[in-house]
Amino acid sequence: MRFTSHQISIAVIAAASASIFTATTVAAAPLETWDAVAACESSGDWSAVSPSGYRGGLQFSQSTWQEFGGTQYAPTADKATKEQQIIIAEKVLQDQGPGAWPVCSVKAGLAGSIATAPSEEEVPRASSTQTAAPAIVQRAQVPFATYKVQPGDTWNSIAMQLHIDGGAQQLKDSNRALLGDGVDAPPVGVRLSVGAVDIDTAPHAANEKPVTPQVEVEVAPSEEAKATAPLDQTQVTTSYRAPGSMWSSGYHTGVDFAAPNGTPVKAISSGEVIRAGSGGSYGNEVIVRHADGHYSQYAHLSQIAVQEGQEVSGGFQIGLSGSTGNSSGPHLHFEVRTTPDYGSDIDPTAYLGSLGVTI
Repeated sequence: MRFTSHQISIAVIAAASASIFTATTVAAAPLETWDAVAACESSGDWSAVSPSGYRGGLQFSQSTWQEFGGTQYAPTADKATKEQQIIIAEKVLQDQGPGAWPVCSVKAGLAGSIATAPSEEEVPRASSTQTAAPAIVQRAQVPFATYKVQPGDTWNSIAMQLHIDGGAQQLKDSNRALLGDGVDAPPVGVRLSVGAVDIDTAPHAANEKPVTPQVEVEVAPSEEAKATAPLDQTQVTTSYRAPGSMWSSGYHTGVDFAAPNGTPVKAISSGEVIRAGSGGSYGNEVIVRHADGHYSQYAHLSQIAVQEGQEVSGGFQIGLSGSTGNSSGPHLHFEVRTTPDYGSDIDPTAYLGSLGVTI
């Protein structure tokens, strides 16, 4: 589930002879159509949890699940039954239309399955020699999206497909924190940040292709969810990849910030807490999964103020700095990873810079 009602509006232009149609209430979709949407969104796994934090067969964001009453059935969508998820999906469909699933609604035929056919009086019959009227045009401006690299893709081909301002170089720059410098070709299977994208959400015939390639749409952060540094004061005491035998990897996998015991620690951007507790040598740690597929870690905390499964926004206090675990004194150890686990670290300062946060 990719959008909430206040985050996106979809322009719908109907072009058909000289007739003007009156908008009607969206009808319920058949069960088989919801199965098709789920097959596209989650491979039909009704208990799925995506790396971006979307849940259930229809991939609800937690905020949408709560907004439309899903918590009356289960705390999160992946804990609800298929039938309960479809009940909530019908409510979302009534409120937002098929554009709530901008890619999979097209593939599954969701828009066509709920369309109310106009009466014969409203639409004159077209003769066999007449050119068919243009299909409904539905476009959605998506502020934040990612693209999964396919075999044969190049930086240029992706930039051209998605009409990225700045072309291949801008695409490389946007993903430098993820891939580093000097990557000749984007690795197959990696999900690249592609920024703002215009999504084609119109229904298409079986022999037609959508205007937009397959992209994974991410929820735009709200004002209070903008990126921020993990501390109000960010004095670096140990930089990323500083060498040293005291670390099992042979280098420092994050960045250390000076922080007296009890300093408030904040989530750098919105996401879901996936770990909150003891992290071995990291002491008390919190790990947050963000919508772009990255994970931020906050370690050696004296206190933890969140719990696993909790949704947080950028700037939300997740705990207090300390010196728990393998630590020589109070500070904050901060990492950014491509998976939740040790060994997938990337440069946290560069990543924050990609979010507009300067350290």
